[in-house]
Amino acid sequence: MQLPVYLDHHATTPVDPRVLEAMMPFFSRVFGNPSSRGHVFGWEAEAAVDGARETLAGLLGVSPKEIVFTSGATEADNLAIFGVARLPGREGGHIVTAATEHPAVLDACRRLEREGFAVTFLMPEKGTGRIAPERVREVITDRTFLVSLMTANNEIGVLHDVAGIGAVCRERGVLFHTDAVQAFGKVPFDLGALPVDLASFSAHKIYGPKGVGALFVRARHPRVRLEPMLHGGGQERGVRSGTLNVPGIVGLARAAEIAVEERSEESRRLRLLRGRLHDALAGRLSGVTLNGPALPAIGRDGELAPGEVETRLPGNLNVSFAGVDGEALLVGMKEVAVSTGSACTSASLEPSPVLTAIGVPADLAHASIRYGLGRSTAADEVDFAAEAAVRTVERLREKSPLAHSR
Repeated sequence: MQLPVYLDHHATTPVDPRVLEAMMPFFSRVFGNPSSRGHVFGWEAEAAVDGARETLAGLLGVSPKEIVFTSGATEADNLAIFGVARLPGREGGHIVTAATEHPAVLDACRRLEREGFAVTFLMPEKGTGRIAPERVREVITDRTFLVSLMTANNEIGVLHDVAGIGAVCRERGVLFHTDAVQAFGKVPFDLGALPVDLASFSAHKIYGPKGVGALFVRARHPRVRLEPMLHGGGQERGVRSGTLNVPGIVGLARAAEIAVEERSEESRRLRLLRGRLHDALAGRLSGVTLNGPALPAIGRDGELAPGEVETRLPGNLNVSFAGVDGEALLVGMKEVAVSTGSACTSASLEPSPVLTAIGVPADLAHASIRYGLGRSTAADEVDFAAEAAVRTVERLREKSPLAHSR
């Protein structure tokens, strides 16, 4: 075991050696611009991009023509939301999202709200953080043109009923966008079967490189049109101009391929490790609260017990420790890399908006830790992290007037 132990895989993941191997030729030997169609250097790069597009599309169950490569999920989310909203005739329309979405979606919707669009920010179910399809149905109006709800939450790992929400949107003739960044490669995600019109992805959450992502844009039933955000060379069929990141695109496709191939086995392994970590924390410390959906019952092999349904990401564990401060806990566990919330909001001193939205009291929200287990996580690392948390919490509680007053 090497220190520090990395348990923050929701924030980012290390590049898998197999992914790096696939990318390496495109940094030096095959260095052409895929838009250079007059010589072999460009042809080779274009062929690599086409192959990656076909691979990713096949894994998602869609046509290669429905994949638009971007610089990452933030751009993909923005392209989906602004691209739909800024089409002629959409001015002043209505968008539905949730208070627990990623900032890439929330901030885009708030910007549109300032421009005169109406936006409904749904509050999730207390405790679990779920957004029920019925709740979406209740707020859709004749002016609604877009619903944007993530597949899996990046803090508490809750999985939304994407199929049910999409069915409601189809019924009402409303486009449905989902940020699938945390879910793809970790839970089944088949766009050939799901009623989803736009979906965002990022390579660095699935052991690929940073700075590359993709947006699925449905081409038929319905055909989704987008107003481009970037203008220039007309790449990606004019939807997203800019020289393509060939090594990154190759890396995204290879990372996705490995993640899908190994998903079932990896999910079983992570459920076992997550249960081991939770049991070690809750069994040795009082005042430990699980945030988000209950952990499903599993067998000794990590398979879901009969009748159980996956309600959260297999590698996600978000817990609060009563009587301590989350930042002090992080400082006390310097040899364990974890997070107090989303990596995109970790600089804020405010409690996590996600935890607040699901009803976690402010003191417990401030005392929360998000564990993100991943491909490199081993049992001895989980045990080390649990021991570090127990030791640190006990020490902080001894010094805390709040803990002594409980």
